[in-house]
Amino acid sequence: MGSDEVIASTGGTFATAVLDDELPAGLRYRARDHYLVGREKIREFARAVQDYHPVHWSEDAGIDHGYDGLIAPLTFFSVPGYLAQAEMFDSVMTGYDLSRIMQTDQVIRYHKPIRPGDALSFEIQLASVRRAFGGDLMDFETVVTDQHGALVLVSRTGVVGRPGGGPELGDLGAGVLMHGFRPGSDRTSSLPRSSSVAGTAGELPPVPGTELPVSRHVRAFGTVRAGDELPPRSVHLTIGDLVNYAGVSGDPNPIHWSAEVAGTVDLEAPVAHGMLSIGTGAGFVTSWLGDPGAVREYAVRLTSPVYVTREGADIEFTGRVKAADPVSRTATIALTARHQGRRIFGRATAVVQLR
Repeated sequence: MGSDEVIASTGGTFATAVLDDELPAGLRYRARDHYLVGREKIREFARAVQDYHPVHWSEDAGIDHGYDGLIAPLTFFSVPGYLAQAEMFDSVMTGYDLSRIMQTDQVIRYHKPIRPGDALSFEIQLASVRRAFGGDLMDFETVVTDQHGALVLVSRTGVVGRPGGGPELGDLGAGVLMHGFRPGSDRTSSLPRSSSVAGTAGELPPVPGTELPVSRHVRAFGTVRAGDELPPRSVHLTIGDLVNYAGVSGDPNPIHWSAEVAGTVDLEAPVAHGMLSIGTGAGFVTSWLGDPGAVREYAVRLTSPVYVTREGADIEFTGRVKAADPVSRTATIALTARHQGRRIFGRATAVVQLR
């Protein structure tokens, strides 16, 4: 099969099947259906990532910021994106157990905010595969478009996976997962089984820049200087928060909320979803910036898990302005996130448009 071949699903029947053990870089997969964005789903997700910017909650606030109404938080795309990735693994990359896929990196380039009523389509490309440390290092590029074919965002994903072997999620989570999420159920063909993944590899399209309008709520370029510190923020997570995020995001992997299952795979406590940590970091940036729609790029490398015990867990966010570009009127923000004194973000940056 050629490196540019598209694997498309129509009514559950694939135009092409991947039979080789070696998946070719360049393989592309189109999700079988679009995802219709709901207004209340946006609010649910904002609550799950503890993002209380008013444009995610109030129609009037969205209009005041120059939108027709609500806009979604920066990492909202991970909800339908997870479904598309799970569909791809279940249908094409069947040699991998999704419960053993580990997220390493994420880079997102934003082209337009996600709005209620958007019908989002996903095309995923396997950008590269390489063997290291007893597993496969895989990079994915996901292109998200709306019902008009307009580009919404491009995400680069880095994950580590090990084909075959290991306990299945259904074995680990027997008795704790809701019906319809367990392997072997009637929904196996589109079954979500692990954390959303996203990352960094290769080059993405250029940052859109000043062709996108910015509202009066965005910080003025003249008020931002390299070296400026962002107000720190502390986010407290409980097991209840992990259960809520699992439900909202569609990710049922019980290592994120069951101490019993986490212990079975040698984790000291349930671990927060990587996308939950990344999502709370996004809210930290946008609360300082003033308008989530002015974020052009968000990149995170995950280096350490967040263990959530019965007492909960705290993530401490700090940040500073790394650089300011007077030509594009953008600023680059460097983020730091710590849990129990450990850095959970290895390298994290956001490129933001200023007015």
